[in-house]
Amino acid sequence: MFSGLDAAVLARAQFGFTVAFHIIFPAFSIGLASYLAVLNALWLWKKDKVYLELFDFWKTIFAVAFGMGVVSGIVMSYQFGTNWAVFADKAGPVVGPLMGYEVLTAFFLEAGFIGVMLFGRAKVGPRLHLFATFMVAIGTLISATWILAVNSWMQTPAGFSINAEGQFVPEDWMAIIFNPSFPYRFTHMVLAAYLTTALVVGGVGAWHHLKKTAPRRSRKMFSMAMWMISVVAPLQILAGDAHGLNTLEHQPAKVMAMEGHYDSHPNGAPLILFGIPNPTAKRIDYAIEVPKMSSLILKHDPNAPLAGLDTIAQDKQPPVIVLFWSFRVMVGLGFAMLSLALWSLYARFRGTLHSNPWLHRVAVAMGPAGFIAVLAGWITTEVGRQPYTVYGHLLTAQSMSPISASAVATSLAAFAVVYFLVFGAGTFYLLRLMARLPRDPQPDLEGGPLRTVGITPGPALDVAHGGHHAH
Repeated sequence: MFSGLDAAVLARAQFGFTVAFHIIFPAFSIGLASYLAVLNALWLWKKDKVYLELFDFWKTIFAVAFGMGVVSGIVMSYQFGTNWAVFADKAGPVVGPLMGYEVLTAFFLEAGFIGVMLFGRAKVGPRLHLFATFMVAIGTLISATWILAVNSWMQTPAGFSINAEGQFVPEDWMAIIFNPSFPYRFTHMVLAAYLTTALVVGGVGAWHHLKKTAPRRSRKMFSMAMWMISVVAPLQILAGDAHGLNTLEHQPAKVMAMEGHYDSHPNGAPLILFGIPNPTAKRIDYAIEVPKMSSLILKHDPNAPLAGLDTIAQDKQPPVIVLFWSFRVMVGLGFAMLSLALWSLYARFRGTLHSNPWLHRVAVAMGPAGFIAVLAGWITTEVGRQPYTVYGHLLTAQSMSPISASAVATSLAAFAVVYFLVFGAGTFYLLRLMARLPRDPQPDLEGGPLRTVGITPGPALDVAHGGHHAH
């Protein structure tokens, strides 16, 4: 299966495989933790039990996703010692403390309050329970801060010197943490997490709209999610544009590959919408272009010159095919999210937000779009850094442990089997939880007032028993 591949390719594939599984869970839990905090606060403020019922429904889903994220993240850290020992040795003085701070601040904060959030409302009271929920949400954002500081430093390294042994030695921790790309990556990732969560919540709400499971709760979920997407989707496009300009300044080869610019354009570069990268001929076949639009977007001048990959040494170029398509998947999904947001605003204005089945079907279909966009964005970021682990300073080929290809292939095969079994089962369980929104005590399919009786015990209630209720 892995014959003919060297150890470096296999080690990169293994790390990419494990990160791809890991990143979707933090992307979901970051946004969901904030959503839980908002639901908790709205319940205390408005005393409407629908918010508490939704909190109880989503907190179980959060607990499962959070646990899967922790487990998948632990596995990744071991690879620094097994496959990337040279990188760990050379970059450890910078990367190690930042990752340690993530554990000491974010993980301890989350671990200290997550039990109270999940099980402690009756014991500590609603206000302290709200505080614990906010601490968990803040903990997820602090975790994102440290991890993105590490990744951003690897992309745009700053604040260091290199000693006689070739190690990166910290000189200015503020410059290391707040390196040139950190503000853009942090903003882009957090907005992506909120979009991912809003799309899932909106998709679940739309699903139960169509199934007429729990009209009051599904209406509230769907409305809140559409508001969130309407606010965040435009902000994400603006943040992505700013991030792209920052990347052009500090990692121009990555942007050249994303845009498909094999050749330099001295009089304005076209925006290549679609095409087939041809790395042998160094061109984009069957390209559909908008003349000078790339220069207008990246330089704000349609006639501004843009350099191409012909100015970069062949062995320093990132792989164009991967970047060209992953970037277009990310951007395409971003505009699809914006379209969903505009459609929801139009439906809200017309008073059909909760009575338009086609809007609900599209929202269900868009439910996984955030995860796909996050993966596409991560691939764009990480593959675009190649051939470096620390951009401009440490090559990936120089970061490997002295390990054989057969050993990496064996562990990669084992990871593939275990991950698909364990996380496949976990994902299936999450989908089952999302499908089991308990029915309203007295469903009102016309959207009128509802009499809420008590507090829903949790999302594990089997909807199969819903057949005993009136439809």
